[in-house]
Amino acid sequence: MEVILGVLVGWATAASALAALRLVRPARVISSEQRAMQEALHAATATLPHLRRGLSIESAVRTVGHLRTLTQALAVALVDRERLLAFAGEGLEHHAEAQWLALARAATRDDRLHVESRIRCEHPGCPLGSAVVAPLVVRGERVGTLLALFAGASRLNPEETRTVADAASLVSAELALAELEAQSERLARAELHALRAQISPHFVYNALAAIAGYIHSNPEEARELLTEFAEFTRYAFRPRSPYVTLAEELGYVEKYLRLERARFGDRLEVRLQVAPEVLNAVLPMLSLQPLVENAVRHGVERQGRGRVEIVGHDIDADVELRVSDDGVGMEREHAAEILSGRGGGVGLTNVQARLQAAFGSAYGLEIESAPGRGTTVTMTLPKFRAGVRAA
Repeated sequence: MEVILGVLVGWATAASALAALRLVRPARVISSEQRAMQEALHAATATLPHLRRGLSIESAVRTVGHLRTLTQALAVALVDRERLLAFAGEGLEHHAEAQWLALARAATRDDRLHVESRIRCEHPGCPLGSAVVAPLVVRGERVGTLLALFAGASRLNPEETRTVADAASLVSAELALAELEAQSERLARAELHALRAQISPHFVYNALAAIAGYIHSNPEEARELLTEFAEFTRYAFRPRSPYVTLAEELGYVEKYLRLERARFGDRLEVRLQVAPEVLNAVLPMLSLQPLVENAVRHGVERQGRGRVEIVGHDIDADVELRVSDDGVGMEREHAAEILSGRGGGVGLTNVQARLQAAFGSAYGLEIESAPGRGTTVTMTLPKFRAGVRAA
């Protein structure tokens, strides 16, 4: 995934730069070559954030004017498989949508660039007379068409045609990135649903039992714990982005530990130390909580008491989070099997998969453990990653 994204980003950057350079020619100079290049580069980069959301009426409307500047056409239209999405420039008031749809379908049946040297129009004084029709192709499939319309009196030259082709390549590259990001998000959501299904019934039962135990002896405490439990479940099942900030995830972890302390009392000791500068880092939802729950179950529950530490460090462009317990520990080989999915620990395997799907194989979890010496799980993630945003 990281390699594909890198190639596509490079493709998009190269296409936009090449298109901008080709615009700088004597016939098209506005006031100077430098100004022409600046306008072209601005038009190219301005299309990127809108197209990253996919091809729609909204993204087309926000993009089509920049594409007109980039191609220096009299008008530009964006068409999907069925309809005209947006049009910018001259001729809109007297050309029917059906004409542009017919041109797009007839000219790009073989998914190749097409030059239409004559556009028929009965409207007197219509400036549009020729067109370059370029298909928008994502993963081998045409998803739309870019139409760049030029004056009828001037013959289209190869530079104009190549510039439109470059603009179409830029749009196609961004739409491919949008599709990859959508696939990544769908994968993250699917894995999040799987993890939600793994929320321990054992914990839920024990939390509710602890709350029930306070109803008669300490009703106020019971009410507060019940509120914590409601917020705990609301966070886990909220229908929002599969990504959250570290500050949000820590808030969820604190609610979980509050419920566990109601059960263990002073037998559960918690130390939390996270650097403020990493709290805005974004990570997959329910990434930290399973690590803490494992520490409680294997480090405290088996012994009847214990200590859990959560420490977060700022490491240049990355964030390091460590969850440690002083419990029974495990053999190194078993720790490796857990992360690979062969040794149980569905929660940790799920977290590892989601971290690497979001950030690449350079990030994820590491487990250090030894029998009788406790366990430390270290999570590494970047402070920022394009396309990974909290809701």
